[in-house]
Amino acid sequence: MNVDLLVHQAWPAWEQHVHDGWILRHAGGVTKRANSVLPLGVPADLGAAIAAAESYYAERGLPCVFSMGQGATAGLDAELAARGYALVDPTVVMVGTAGPAPSQASPEVRIEDAPWPGWLETWWAVDGRFGEGMDTAERICAGTPAWYAAIEEDGVPVAVGRGVPQGDTLGIYCMATLPRARRRGLARGVLRALMGRGGATSAYLVVTEANRAAQALYRGEGFGVRGGYHYRVRGGDDSRVR
Repeated sequence: MNVDLLVHQAWPAWEQHVHDGWILRHAGGVTKRANSVLPLGVPADLGAAIAAAESYYAERGLPCVFSMGQGATAGLDAELAARGYALVDPTVVMVGTAGPAPSQASPEVRIEDAPWPGWLETWWAVDGRFGEGMDTAERICAGTPAWYAAIEEDGVPVAVGRGVPQGDTLGIYCMATLPRARRRGLARGVLRALMGRGGATSAYLVVTEANRAAQALYRGEGFGVRGGYHYRVRGGDDSRVR
């Protein structure tokens, strides 16, 4: 399972430029996933490749960010650290087995092939981090087929998630629960509904190292840590990347 590529495909930037094997991604500055370098392969000149990436993002008014996963160019992380790039958002990859939903009773889950306004509003209220950018995030989501799940109360989604079918695996994204609806098992209901849909045999998700509560929830659903990644941000300032 090449998680670097799976995440890249499941959260696609609409602007992508390949430079010497590296993929330079831009999507309006919304999320590091879609506004960072995916450094696969070995460039002919490492210094020149870094300079090209820095120029690419400078032209777009963004800091240069590298996504450092298990497939990243050997030696690049140390080189970026020596250049003053800060390590940001260490993240773990968790993998589980997909299949029919457990037999335990779960709340009714609505699943659609596209995000509807209420789904977007709930997800962005929890995960948006900035007041603007939801339209851009919606455009990123629409870049690949996916399922959008929600548990609703009085017509309002209170827990949501996104499942991206990718061959024999399923990517789980955008898991979010409104504060007033937490600790009621709703996130589990959303996760189980997504896991039980389609014919995938495995599933994966990514969660920051700091989010211990989410990791515990996913472990309870059979997920285990299978690696991780982090970002390197030039100058340590990622405030312009939402």
